[in-house]
Amino acid sequence: MNVKDPAGLEEEARRLDETDPLPTLRGEFLIPPAPGGAHPEAAYFAGNSLGLQPRSVAGRLREELDDWARLAVEAHTRGRRPWFGYHELLREPAARLVGARPHEVVAMNSLTVDLHLMMASFYRPAGTRTRILIEDTAFPSDAYAVASQAVHHGLDPAATVVRLKPRPGENILRTEDVLGHLEREGDTVALVMLGGVNYLTGQLMDMPAITKAGRAAGAVVGWDLAHAAGNVPLRLHDWDVDFAAWCTYKYLNSGPGAVAGCFVHERHVRDASVPRLSGWWGTEPSVRFRMDPDIAPPASADAWQLSNPPILALAPVLASLEIFDRVGMDALRAKSLRLTGYLASRLAPRARLEIITPADPAARGTQLSLRVADAGGLVRRLADTRGVIADAREPDIVRLAPAPLYCTFHDCHRAAEALADLV
Repeated sequence: MNVKDPAGLEEEARRLDETDPLPTLRGEFLIPPAPGGAHPEAAYFAGNSLGLQPRSVAGRLREELDDWARLAVEAHTRGRRPWFGYHELLREPAARLVGARPHEVVAMNSLTVDLHLMMASFYRPAGTRTRILIEDTAFPSDAYAVASQAVHHGLDPAATVVRLKPRPGENILRTEDVLGHLEREGDTVALVMLGGVNYLTGQLMDMPAITKAGRAAGAVVGWDLAHAAGNVPLRLHDWDVDFAAWCTYKYLNSGPGAVAGCFVHERHVRDASVPRLSGWWGTEPSVRFRMDPDIAPPASADAWQLSNPPILALAPVLASLEIFDRVGMDALRAKSLRLTGYLASRLAPRARLEIITPADPAARGTQLSLRVADAGGLVRRLADTRGVIADAREPDIVRLAPAPLYCTFHDCHRAAEALADLV
């Protein structure tokens, strides 16, 4: 590959798009326009922050609005997709997405709310086993959540929350260091709650190995899958994960603030002794309208539901899950490896671009994080002058996520050329 031959590189990128085993589904999404007129559409690499809108979403919302207009309260039982059990429509596709059994998943709330509900059940500090393990570069919301849980239990967050750091001079957290900490300090750890794919570096954690080690140490193991769901294949049930939660507005393209997903392993959903915070929709549907004062929770993740589902917020999630069901995570992961690998190969010769994401394709998701000066300014210039939309994490990280549903090799070519010119 001749990096001094943009025309040849562009032709190669288009050829890769034409011959890829998984043709792009770009036409099924609404792509923002690119300023400047050189390209009609943006090259969109911010799907790890907010995914693009599927074209099918508007029609789904219109159908629900129409049922509301025609049927009002009767739409709970007589709508095209009756509202009373609407969340059930998401159960099986969500289970397939994360490698779970249907009764182990439920769509509800937002990510951090779900993490709090999970910790209310599964973070039970006692004696010397009080600590919560997170990564030092955990998303701030997770850090805030675990610190507040420590305070809720009368503990000092500074002593309770353990932030695992990379080795000096390194950017990513080594699996052997996580396992080593659990082997040495496991009897003090009550909860392991890491990000499946780190939001900052794009590192894909070894979830099976860490889950096994955490549970062997006597800890509960939960995962924040905000950047993993819809990005990498997951096998939550088989990995013996205790709980997990994920948002649906990033790789799952379900809209800003979309309803999150939650997983609880079946050994817990079948255990009536597990404490939980409860609400109306967490009781058995067959007795819900008896208005009994005592709850009768089902033996499923539904027992953690609080309120009736927000139909207009769930409709986009259902539309998105249908796309993932049709294409399949294995095919999407294979394409994301090709796209991310191609983009990495185009950026590697640029000496002023430090890629902090793991070089091993198996150790990263659909993301490359670059360390550059003035990350925010660079992202603005990429968008305003080249129609390449990325995002910045101040002070010095630019993130590029070639989401395989709508990103193309030609998009990667545009990003590489733009970065070569602007950095």
